[in-house]
Amino acid sequence: MSLNDLLVQLDASEASNARLEAALALARAFEAHLSALCLVVEPYVPAVVGVNLPAEVLAQQREQAEAAAAALLDRAVARAARDGITLERRQETVMVDRLADALARQARHVDMAIVGQPDPERSGVDDTLMVEAAFMASGRPALVIPYIGARTMPPERAICGWDGSREAARALNDALPLLKRAREVSLLIIDPERLAGRVGQLPGADIAAHLARHGVDVTVKTVVSGGLDPGDVLLSTAADEAADLLVMGGYGHSRLRELILGGTTAHILKHMTVPVLFSH
Repeated sequence: MSLNDLLVQLDASEASNARLEAALALARAFEAHLSALCLVVEPYVPAVVGVNLPAEVLAQQREQAEAAAAALLDRAVARAARDGITLERRQETVMVDRLADALARQARHVDMAIVGQPDPERSGVDDTLMVEAAFMASGRPALVIPYIGARTMPPERAICGWDGSREAARALNDALPLLKRAREVSLLIIDPERLAGRVGQLPGADIAAHLARHGVDVTVKTVVSGGLDPGDVLLSTAADEAADLLVMGGYGHSRLRELILGGTTAHILKHMTVPVLFSH
């Protein structure tokens, strides 16, 4: 297994540069094809009584937005060329409510999409829906890069959350190319007594043996949450071990349930300080 085809989503934010650098590092390490995607929001008139913008004004706004996206991709292509990497350009103009669908469609045609941590400060675009689409609607994993960027890519130290679920199994399999290159891989099981048979009679032993057959040397660690949010346990462990990557399944419960009651995926997306590979 390898990462031969990668996609990085770029935008006008400062954090976009960090995503590009992480994507370039992976492309170099895996000798992978790399595409850069820039999505442009189709100009629209909000549903406000009395507002009626001429069609030519909307056309001009669209032209300006597309030109800005093209310039952004020009800069990304030039940056990649300095590393000897040929970057494929992808640009689409879509309605704001179709952005997530467009990203998911693009992500289906690569091995992994590289996206950014949702930014609550951005207006007009729900970044969380975009990130979720990259791994929930694509059938592919997504590597989410935090605002601050990635310390080391490919990662040297990885923490894998394991609860015996389908989503966690998918995430571990999708992460194999990265885990096989890492120097240290820890399998973290939170509250194994609560998980009972889902993680085996000897918690983590079965999945650790499977990973070992793929050349991944895993250290199994169990921890009692003590009532802490599992997301906080994962992030604090990653910080304590100076991890470069966190691997986990996304939305083991329904997304609606997690949004209403709170959940690990949403918590990680909000508070992450280390790149996270999500799969569903």
